[in-house]
Amino acid sequence: MKFLDLTLATPAENLAWEEAYLDKCDSGRGEELLRFYESPTPFVVLGYGNKVAAEVDIEYAHSAGVGMFRRISGGGTVLQGPGCLSYALFLEIAKHTELGSITSTNNFIMEKNRAAISRLLECKVEIQGHTDLALNGLKFSGNAQRRKRNIVLFHGTFLLNFDLDSISRVLKMPSSQPDYRMNRPHSNFLANLKLKSADVKSAFNDEWNASVAGSNPQPKLAKELVEKYNSDAWNQRI
Repeated sequence: MKFLDLTLATPAENLAWEEAYLDKCDSGRGEELLRFYESPTPFVVLGYGNKVAAEVDIEYAHSAGVGMFRRISGGGTVLQGPGCLSYALFLEIAKHTELGSITSTNNFIMEKNRAAISRLLECKVEIQGHTDLALNGLKFSGNAQRRKRNIVLFHGTFLLNFDLDSISRVLKMPSSQPDYRMNRPHSNFLANLKLKSADVKSAFNDEWNASVAGSNPQPKLAKELVEKYNSDAWNQRI
């Protein structure tokens, strides 16, 4: 597996890159990859089936200049930006028997992610809900997957040194929540790991046995794909 640290200029480009590389891998032209990025600007990312009005304080987001985007995977709505580290795993289904179903994929990847962070913190890290990581009941990582015929994209975020107060201002209480949340507001449910992003990347590199990629394996994004992630037709479709 290769390792790639690549942050593109805009949220739309970062999201479009993942879809472009997923398609490239599914057609047999890519290889397994672990990618990280950290957006320099705050933005909302909705899960594929989320309703914008149900998840986001749209008026506040507009006034604060926070863009709203939609990803190709399921899961809940998140706020990303400085201090929030994003990662994406591209794994070949045929190479891993654990990737045969949605549930087994969740179990396999979340356990490896949990182990990496647990070793880094030298304390117990919990898998909560389906794809959350938590410390003492406080969530610091949410994750989701998108499956194609040959490839699984499994991606998520880590709250490292994020402005947690901004989440309460931008996002409403989620329309769907795991039992362990117990209807807690964002301020009582989320926590920063207070780790350096370089340390998290190194821990994941070790856990997934990833080597450094020599260059961006998807150097050119189709203009139409970036435009998709900048369009209301996609981002506001629900």
